[in-house]
Amino acid sequence: MRSNAFSIRRLLLGDPMASSQLIHEKISKAKALAVFSSDALSSVAYASEEILFVLAAAGTAYLRISLPISGAIALLLLIVGFSYYQTIHAYPSSGGAYIVAKDNLGTPFALVAGASLLIDYTLTVAVSISAGVSAITSWLPELVPLRLVLGVIAVAIVTLINLRGVRESATIFAIPTYMFISGIMLLIGYGLVQWLIHGSLPTITVNEPVHADIAVQGITLFFLLRAFSAGCTALTGIEAISNGVPAFQPPAADNAGKTLLAMVTLLGMMFLGISFLANQIGAAPSHTETVLSQIGRALFGSGPLYIGVQVATALILLLAANTAFADFPRLSSFMANDRFLPRQMGNLGDRLVYSNGITLLGILASVLIIIFEGDTHRLLPLYAVGVFLSFTLSQTGMVRRWLRLRSKGWRRNAFINIMGAIATCTVFLIILTTRFLAGAWIVLVLIALFSFVFLRIHTHYGQIAKALSLDAFGSASRPRVPVVVIPIGGVHRGVLKALEFARSLSPDVTAVHVETSEEEGDKLRHKWEQWGDGVRLITLKSPYRSIVSPLIQYLNQVREERQRDDIITVVLPQFVPAHWWENLLHGQSAWLIRLGLLFREGYIVIDVPYHINEMALREKLG
Repeated sequence: MRSNAFSIRRLLLGDPMASSQLIHEKISKAKALAVFSSDALSSVAYASEEILFVLAAAGTAYLRISLPISGAIALLLLIVGFSYYQTIHAYPSSGGAYIVAKDNLGTPFALVAGASLLIDYTLTVAVSISAGVSAITSWLPELVPLRLVLGVIAVAIVTLINLRGVRESATIFAIPTYMFISGIMLLIGYGLVQWLIHGSLPTITVNEPVHADIAVQGITLFFLLRAFSAGCTALTGIEAISNGVPAFQPPAADNAGKTLLAMVTLLGMMFLGISFLANQIGAAPSHTETVLSQIGRALFGSGPLYIGVQVATALILLLAANTAFADFPRLSSFMANDRFLPRQMGNLGDRLVYSNGITLLGILASVLIIIFEGDTHRLLPLYAVGVFLSFTLSQTGMVRRWLRLRSKGWRRNAFINIMGAIATCTVFLIILTTRFLAGAWIVLVLIALFSFVFLRIHTHYGQIAKALSLDAFGSASRPRVPVVVIPIGGVHRGVLKALEFARSLSPDVTAVHVETSEEEGDKLRHKWEQWGDGVRLITLKSPYRSIVSPLIQYLNQVREERQRDDIITVVLPQFVPAHWWENLLHGQSAWLIRLGLLFREGYIVIDVPYHINEMALREKLG
């Protein structure tokens, strides 16, 4: 059965890869753009629409303000993008917010940045998958009852693909990413040509437009800032490349920087292009149709080009989760290496990926989808809070770095980062204010809770290291003859094998039987006289039929009678059936005894397995 399970694992994940193959798992700029940019580029599908949703509260006359707001966001995109370009070259091993904050602001800020990003990566998967499933169910309404199932299945598929390795996932995800880029650029290019030729674009009638629950009298500065912050979802995912520098082919920093510039350029062009076209055709937020769909329908009609754009959009939304699968495990490994997360998170798996981090992210995202019923409107208030908090910490950390090092061009670089820090901090505060009651407070509580847990984990590792340290330990103590106890439930070949092993450890061996039936106890004692080879047998009466408690009480009594430094060695006979499922047919007393002694000082527990197939083989040969 184990070999069958191993074969299935190999079929799903591929053959194990040697550490020497890691260099061959590095990816090119073209594939890296697909892996690390799908989250950021997919925001084009809804960022302009988010601005229009806010402005619609003041009336359709104010929708045209979305264009200058989009321009301001594009400027912020350039500032943040150039800042991360500097960060990549300043931290070529990895330039994420966690590393920058740890190096320049200190551990507490680094933990806040790490917690913010880990939470947001999880939300990215949940939001992206839920949005992609919504696009599918909008096309095929009969699948709406299966929305949760489809979401969890989609997460499982993306998780499985990422577990196969970086190169394989990059190859698979490159196709839909470049389909989306091509489709959006074709849409924008065609729209601009039509606008240049005719001076205008065909307008559309929006079905079921969104109306505000509360009327807004005019436009205030805060209202404009709220629309600005809504559109800043276009920036989510821009930090992904700086976190994933080690995945690039050498020279990693140069290739990562060029990929970042390409992503920022594409994202800015597509975002501004969609906002411009939305203004020209009179697009408005609707309950039944996305703004991107309205633009496609106005320019392409309902033909193949329109369908192609919609399919590419659905795919990119589903696969935008892949960016989080690339960065969540890597950030987890950095924090694990710093002893703020369990060490297992820093271990590379069979396929040279951080499989524990990938699996954990898949589980957490699936739980979120189930809790929030795959509803993006319930998930979005939690989204982007952590991103802009980490942006602010990263920008502030870089300012601190320039002021400390004062290297060539430090004034210009510091100014860029100061402007970025002010802008991202402003957006963070606006998002926090406008979405606080809608769920943003949950993210703040989780960030604080996670930061506390990180510190506790770090403290634990420090205490363990101190307890195990050989400093001031002195010389090793002389070995003592152990006291050996063998719990037995019967007399059979497995027990005799354990007895043979126990006598090789010490002459002080005692067998212990917990008696729940006087008749069975008499049979066991008679059999032990024949096969026990003179080893003492202690019988413990158990009128309430408990096995573990009387044994633990006896072991504690033995320990009290011995010297303080004596170690009680408990040898557990355990027969192993030929098939795994046959274990379900037998009692688990050995496991319960082991569990009962696990946290008690002064005991060593040794399992002595006896494989049933070994016995059958010997009988066949003999």
